[in-house]
Amino acid sequence: MRIIAFHNLKGGVGKTAAAVNIAYLAAGHGIPTLLWDLDAQGAASWYLGETPDLVGEKAAKLVKGKTPVGRMIRPTAYDKLDLIPAHPSFRNLDLRLEKDGNDHMLKDWLKPLSEDYGLVVLDCPPSLSKLAEQVLATADQVFVPIIPSWLSMNSWEQLLHFAREKKIKTAKLHPFLSLVDRRKKVHLEMLNAPPQALKNRMRSFIPYASDVEKMGENRCPVARIRSRSPAALAYDMLWKEIRKISRL
Repeated sequence: MRIIAFHNLKGGVGKTAAAVNIAYLAAGHGIPTLLWDLDAQGAASWYLGETPDLVGEKAAKLVKGKTPVGRMIRPTAYDKLDLIPAHPSFRNLDLRLEKDGNDHMLKDWLKPLSEDYGLVVLDCPPSLSKLAEQVLATADQVFVPIIPSWLSMNSWEQLLHFAREKKIKTAKLHPFLSLVDRRKKVHLEMLNAPPQALKNRMRSFIPYASDVEKMGENRCPVARIRSRSPAALAYDMLWKEIRKISRL
């Protein structure tokens, strides 16, 4: 079982859309896939037709070992794709990990799932926290969407600093450009001549496209809206690159 994560300490960069679309494409290629919506806002759950699980098991019980993570798993409308929907208590997950957890708790939760899944996709809240530290340590690869702007570049450099500070190998962090608008000069410049901090960025990038925004309205992955749209093709290219990097 491989574990990948989508993370950025900045919100609104297309992180959740990427996580949902990649999980959907992985399942479509026959890989039993679990998407864990770790963000209490529940955007990934919404995109997959679920609402945040208001009555399910709470984070406190999970951290204290009273609830196995498998009890939180729900099927989706898509074959081979399951979901752990968001729960409002996830907003306190960092505090619970600090109080009752240990440094490898996330890894321990996921380990038993290897019998059922070939891939786990973690959609992470935008923060640098105890949860973020465990995500970065546990995931085999971490994919970081970055809008082509200097503010977003600053967030990327902060994430690199955080990883080094926590003694996490930065080689597992893979930035890719997201919400690229070729009409904007700085977007075009960073796409064609990326700054030094992005010299090893992934080749794939996600365009700014209305079909991505329609995911919220249609509550489904982009390929279910328009399978041959530029956005759908971009996610397919991203998936192929992720599959190669992650050895799936």
